Amino acid sequence: MNGPGINDFTLRIATVNGTGSASANGLLMKAIFRMGVPVVGKNIFPSNIQGLPTWYEIRVTGDGYAGRDGETHFVIAMNPETYADDLAELAPDGVLLYDSTWPRPQLLSRPDVTVLGAPLSAMCNEAFKAARSRILMKNMAYVGAAAALLNLDLGVIEQLVIEMFAGKEKLIPLNMQAVALGHDYAKQNFKCPLDFRVSPLDKTKGKVMIDGNTAAGIGAVFGGATFGAWYPITPSTSLMDAFQKYCEELRVDPETGQNNFCILQAEDELAAAGLTIGAAWAGARGFTPTSGPGVSLMSEFIGFAYYTEVPLVICDIQRVGPSTGMPTRTQQCDIQLCAYASHGDTRHLVLFPAHPGECFEFSAKALDLAERFQTPVFFLSDIDIGMNDWMVDELTWPEDYVPDRGKVLDAEQLEEIDAFYRYLDVDGDTIPYRTLPGTHPKGAYFLRGSGHTKLGRYTEKGPEYKEVIDRLYEKWKRAAAFMPEPVVKKADRPARYGMIAIGSSDAAVTEARDRLEAAGVPVDYMRVRGFPFSDDVAAFVEAHEEVFVVEQNRDAQLMNLLITETSAAKEKLVPVLHYSGEPLNYRFVFEAVETALKVRKIA
Repeated sequence: MNGPGINDFTLRIATVNGTGSASANGLLMKAIFRMGVPVVGKNIFPSNIQGLPTWYEIRVTGDGYAGRDGETHFVIAMNPETYADDLAELAPDGVLLYDSTWPRPQLLSRPDVTVLGAPLSAMCNEAFKAARSRILMKNMAYVGAAAALLNLDLGVIEQLVIEMFAGKEKLIPLNMQAVALGHDYAKQNFKCPLDFRVSPLDKTKGKVMIDGNTAAGIGAVFGGATFGAWYPITPSTSLMDAFQKYCEELRVDPETGQNNFCILQAEDELAAAGLTIGAAWAGARGFTPTSGPGVSLMSEFIGFAYYTEVPLVICDIQRVGPSTGMPTRTQQCDIQLCAYASHGDTRHLVLFPAHPGECFEFSAKALDLAERFQTPVFFLSDIDIGMNDWMVDELTWPEDYVPDRGKVLDAEQLEEIDAFYRYLDVDGDTIPYRTLPGTHPKGAYFLRGSGHTKLGRYTEKGPEYKEVIDRLYEKWKRAAAFMPEPVVKKADRPARYGMIAIGSSDAAVTEARDRLEAAGVPVDYMRVRGFPFSDDVAAFVEAHEEVFVVEQNRDAQLMNLLITETSAAKEKLVPVLHYSGEPLNYRFVFEAVETALKVRKIA
């Protein structure tokens, strides 16, 4: 693990929520990306509207890693209240740039780092008249200073500004003036560029920067969804925003102007689930996005959909709990909640996307699985994936894709059969046929959440109830063969140890594994992508002396699920748990595994 260098460092920008810094921060990240250098953006923001500290972290990684480094090498400190913390965050030999309009040297003393002061506010106050402009342009001024220090291409920055203010061209010269103020001051007063900086590469062709919620919304449109219901909740609202945006582009009849989609904002999450179930029962493909508290409220309807076998897709963008918790921080704390949501004996299908590319793919796959198996399916993402910018391959869609609507009888098929029984396993594959309302009189049935027989009739007889519940369990087990296969990365030589992770943990685990191997410790890695687990998961554990299960929660929920749902030996599983609310970094994983292995060696 080397220190910072060319195309290998982390920049952290400390500002105040509500000051308009998000655009400037995104501009810096996009400029690096357009210079052909892989980059990762992480937004750490408060849950209030404005006034509290917020940070934006940009990792420049020429090797193309997708996770956090765990060290900060350059801080742009624009919030006086966090100066001390921002200074403490810096790695040795790091650089801190602050607004010296109000000098605070006593707070910025540390012998092993370089502190640079630029009077950004003073320069903007002198150059711009409007009060709001002075605040906003201060952000663009630090963009200019960072561009000089990090060797960013001003031509690229100008092009991004032009694109940013398309339709508001009068703002372009003002913003570029502010960029020039910061850039010129840095050039005249500091050593530019720094020893660690950006150097153009050619590693971003065929890539896009996108967040997971946007990708999932696009995937739902391409996957055939025409209905969405939700109650606004951080951090899932932007998923529905994206779905609506692309429906308005792609699901409007060009001749009549009629919308071929329906989106409803419900009064709460429980109603959103009910609306989505009703739409699916009527034959529409749809979903509801939410987070952990919403899943809790939906619990009764989730059980209803499971027992009545109505397709239901829930996109859970996880955040820190319990209760309200820290709603703008990330965790993987709903794993068990989603696997067993609702009272009674229930087991659900769960998909674990690891990045926006898989969000695009899996949001459509969730719709297919829900209709094929007539059951709730959870698309389990988190804030890190959902709301942060990731570099992924350009999104592509198979031209031959046909939605899997499952076993739905049409009018002609109903006309030919003697009788229709909603919950009868005719084919012996655990999945009954379903019908849509109004198709044919023979297809009518009474939908009830209370006890029913395989013929769809009311019952309170134990054996009849048990027959239906047992089939539901067998159907769930059968779904394992249809889940995305685990991704396995083998060490270059035989490995005694393995690692297992899901979702956004993948980025940090992948890099930690590479660095462990470089340090002489071969480790195999399996990324699980769906639940129920395939037999490959237990086989992976069996093939290793110990397997480190890396996850972002306190209670080892993934490990507990492995113990409960597979034949994996409990004594082989070692938890590596990160639950501070900040995205996982590779150093945490590397050090946890390295420390554990040193203890084993001593023992």
